[in-house]
Amino acid sequence: MTPPTNRDAAPRTPDSPFDLVVIGAGPGGYVAAIRAAQLGMRVACVEKDATLGGTCLNVGCIPSKAMLDSSEHFASARDSLAAHGVKVGSVELDLATMLARKERVVKVLTQGVAGLFKKNKIERVSGSARLAAPDTVEVTDGAAQRVLTTRRVLIATGSAPIELPGLPFDGQRIVSSTEALGFTQVPRRLLVVGAGAIGLELGSVWSRLGSEVLVVEFMDRVVPGMDRKMGELLRKALEKQGIRFLLQTTARHATACDGALRVTLESQGKTSDEPCDVVLVAVGRRPFTDGLGAREIGVAFDARGRIQVDEHYATNVPGVYAIGDVIAGPMLAHKAEEEGIAAVERMAGQPGHVNYDAVPNIVYTWPELASVGMSEEQAQSQEIRYRAGTFPFTANGRARCMHETEGMVKILADATTDKLLGVHILGPRASDLIAEAALAMEFGASAEDIARSVHAHPTLPEAVKEAALAVAARAIHI
Repeated sequence: MTPPTNRDAAPRTPDSPFDLVVIGAGPGGYVAAIRAAQLGMRVACVEKDATLGGTCLNVGCIPSKAMLDSSEHFASARDSLAAHGVKVGSVELDLATMLARKERVVKVLTQGVAGLFKKNKIERVSGSARLAAPDTVEVTDGAAQRVLTTRRVLIATGSAPIELPGLPFDGQRIVSSTEALGFTQVPRRLLVVGAGAIGLELGSVWSRLGSEVLVVEFMDRVVPGMDRKMGELLRKALEKQGIRFLLQTTARHATACDGALRVTLESQGKTSDEPCDVVLVAVGRRPFTDGLGAREIGVAFDARGRIQVDEHYATNVPGVYAIGDVIAGPMLAHKAEEEGIAAVERMAGQPGHVNYDAVPNIVYTWPELASVGMSEEQAQSQEIRYRAGTFPFTANGRARCMHETEGMVKILADATTDKLLGVHILGPRASDLIAEAALAMEFGASAEDIARSVHAHPTLPEAVKEAALAVAARAIHI
């Protein structure tokens, strides 16, 4: 391993046993710890929760996808199988079994992370971490306390749900995504505040299982930040499934009334009351640095409470680094993973790399919405001349065979160079299809590169090829 750089703390001494202490065992933290161990560092990872994996594995990405998949099967059996000639009779929900399956999925994966720690000789330290100094981490676990000394610290403490002043979490009637993953009964009326990925995904789960779902969004669109046209198509698809939307609307507060809740909504200066049984507040997440001690040792934060880092993920305090949701950028598990790898590789003198223009973003509704790169609005705001090509799944043979024809692929390419600017997919398995686009953008490909690549027939990715052909107005199947 290379000697410490000028961003490191004091050289290792006999009382400084660790090369790196990672605070947080979510996707960014545990992946960084594993990569650091592979590079020959002696690593400890501090985690306050009983299981490894952070929000993503325990109460986020993984359990939500388990519930999405299970609820998709339920809705398919109830609504779609007959079109395939499969008659199943009445379909009944066994919510307890569905929730138990979700927990088994989580358990297998979190135990898998623990196994990887053992394999890579990473010391797991249980408890809450506090930075006493740049080279000293105090860990408290109940009455026990341990002091870790280290050459470097990597902060990967993730994020926490944002609480609205008028709708404080109570864990039962006004809940965050954590509680919304474990309802033991299907809410009769669910009001979702926030039309981002979390709100739409969990709204979809409970809508499929029988809830009357209303989504309230402050902005004039769903999934703000993604391509507006694709977001409009997603909203229409979800409305067909029974989800209602109130855009440009603010949820002010809730009051108990006759065993239910009445939520006061405000839109364009007018107020109204909406009855519901449960409110899911899904307006975003905030960096979680509570009790960390980073400010106290001089680590710089920006106005939004995010830790400021340089291109090496180093803070202004030598030896202290940060990645993932606590720094700027999208709060995505895969973004945190790549940053964790890049950070420790740069600590070791290797050229760690994250291409932020090629980080995919996905909404796991059905149809799914996935994107990578610029939206049309972003290209327009930057005055970039571009060409757009689209192709609908109604014209894709495999989608037609699957009876899943809603949505389309949109590709944006530079009008002069043909270099890919953005790819947007609304449709079946968009979360898988976007990988081709991310790879293409990572290598600086053009729309022509995708168009000339042979795609197997009949497959969903042919829709991506056709959209690339459409950039030059030469799509074949439409």
